[in-house]
Amino acid sequence: MKNINKINGLLFFVGLTLITTAAFAQPAAKFPIKPVRIIVAFPPGSSTDIVARVVGERLTEIWGQNVIIENRPGASGNIGTQVALRANPDGHTLFMNSSAIAVNVSLYANPGYTMKDITPILQGPTTPNLITVHPSVSAKTLQELIALAKSKPLSYGSSGTGTTPHLDMELLFKTLAKVDITHVPYSPAAAASAVVGNQVPVGSTSMPPAVPFVKSGRLRPIAVTTAKRSMVLPDVPTVAESGFPGFDDYTWFSVFAPLGISAAVVSQVNRDFTTALQSPAAKERLAALSLEFTPNTPAEFAARLKTEVAKYAQIVKQSGARVD
Repeated sequence: MKNINKINGLLFFVGLTLITTAAFAQPAAKFPIKPVRIIVAFPPGSSTDIVARVVGERLTEIWGQNVIIENRPGASGNIGTQVALRANPDGHTLFMNSSAIAVNVSLYANPGYTMKDITPILQGPTTPNLITVHPSVSAKTLQELIALAKSKPLSYGSSGTGTTPHLDMELLFKTLAKVDITHVPYSPAAAASAVVGNQVPVGSTSMPPAVPFVKSGRLRPIAVTTAKRSMVLPDVPTVAESGFPGFDDYTWFSVFAPLGISAAVVSQVNRDFTTALQSPAAKERLAALSLEFTPNTPAEFAARLKTEVAKYAQIVKQSGARVD
């Protein structure tokens, strides 16, 4: 009888172990189970929008679900971010923003969010910022443009208040060159067009909106803001080469979700976006606009984002820029 009881007890223990193991071994819930909305914090035609639409086409194939791109521009990306953060954190609402998201927490008195509200998923493609002028402007180099700004009032159009093209010009002209220049904010795509139309003589944008105009001769490139020249415009010098050694800045476009999204979904979205960005068709389209992507994990991006927030807080302080 004792042996039978021992055997029964052993069988019960084994059965309980198998049940428990099976429970923990259940596959993660399938994602996505419905269409995925990607809120883009900038208008159609912006660099963020271009990246989202290129990736969205491939993600539709990967996920077998429709990917809906929803533009919610305003306040340099703050409006779209606020809308996205109110969504259910199940992964079916994601959002894309530029490096402005790291700037705005220092630039705006109340951007409507803090970085603690946000789940970083992937740092997407990066691109140099590009300083351009209307062909009628006499300056052909950055030093000539600075001299021109010292000789008479000059204005520039940027991709919007709080974007890195805005802060780059504030830092470069007002802080480093000690010359005043008037900022005229536009939406990202409209800024390049404003210079083409000679509404403002100088422009500062990320590369994608400006490259077609440069190649058609409707804009004259002055300098790129990254440490290295762009492969798309290899003859255009860097700001560092133009008299400001060490100057290095760029715009990035990245993927985020509201706080509370599961780690499993974050990992899958990171992997699937990476796959989409590395597809031959996406790489070709993005490279033509000087957009480069290096794979990274959510943890790596979170660490980098923390560094970016601190960097731009210092630049905002130096430039004196502020939006109440």
